[in-house]
Amino acid sequence: MSKTVPAVRSVKARAVVAPIARPVKNAFGVIEAAPLVLIDVATDQGVSGQSYIFGYSKLTLKPLVTLIENIGRDLVGKAIVPFDLMTVMDAKFRLLGWQGLVGMAVSGLDMAFWDALGRLAEKPLVELLGGSVRPLRAYDSYGAVDPAADERALKRSLDQGFRGIKIKGGDGDAANDERVVKGVRALLGPDIALMIDFNQSLDPAEAKRRIARLAPYDLTWVEEPVPQENLSGHAKVRAASPIPIQAGENWWFPRGFAEAIAADASDFIMPDLMKVGGVTGWLNVAGQADAASIPMSSHLFAEASAHVLAVTPTAHWLEFMDFGKAILADPIKIVDGTLTARGPGLGLE
Repeated sequence: MSKTVPAVRSVKARAVVAPIARPVKNAFGVIEAAPLVLIDVATDQGVSGQSYIFGYSKLTLKPLVTLIENIGRDLVGKAIVPFDLMTVMDAKFRLLGWQGLVGMAVSGLDMAFWDALGRLAEKPLVELLGGSVRPLRAYDSYGAVDPAADERALKRSLDQGFRGIKIKGGDGDAANDERVVKGVRALLGPDIALMIDFNQSLDPAEAKRRIARLAPYDLTWVEEPVPQENLSGHAKVRAASPIPIQAGENWWFPRGFAEAIAADASDFIMPDLMKVGGVTGWLNVAGQADAASIPMSSHLFAEASAHVLAVTPTAHWLEFMDFGKAILADPIKIVDGTLTARGPGLGLE
């Protein structure tokens, strides 16, 4: 091994439940706080790579910490070459499969590996990947809203320069979805992109009915109208929809995206770094999106997504949902509706 290539010295994971400024209500409940796992990969060159993942439920935190640290012990002494390490972990978990906690752990470790390489190079990750630091268009991501009760918050997003707003649907009937979308569109005006996310809560027939009802309100996309694994259902909804379909946050690793793209499941895709295989997996999917001419956005993890989206040929929108604010020494900032990657590495402290 070249002396210039760092090796894993140790891996540490810590569970935290971080407060969030705005609870996120969706079709299945309310996220009041963010259950996170913080990952530190120490190298033999005195620099540590850092990342974090979002556990969705407090119940996942303890097993995730155990899993990440156990995987890390098996990687001690191995060179931090992310593509090689992904091959190692693919072989390790081939029979078990990638979905679920294993996939989250592997993806979180991959992000920390890349962060370590960026820190050692004293460069933002985007530059290490051959791109340049530049502002990326972001949208502000909400849960379910009420146009009257949340008017002040929505106007605050506009004051920050956001040119796109995403809200959740599916927590009521079709009439309620239309009432909310109509009210928010009136509040935002015609020049702000408006997206709605159903979080997999509808069946294809109901999705078609609701989308037809929402078509007059100039939506940029309808996100995950049906369960993520129902690729044929997604394709049927897409074929009938006057509004573009967005999906991908719950498709696992590049293989999942290859299957979804082959099924014509969506007009747009939005990988989640924690489920797509970290930075290594993202780069693979970005190539798929480029070959298929599919606009590609990010899901969560805005700090890291700002690096990889900047080297994505079909880059579309960056999602801003500030789960990192409570854990970062210097939280990221929106400037005129955009977010710019920071370094070194992923820019996390």
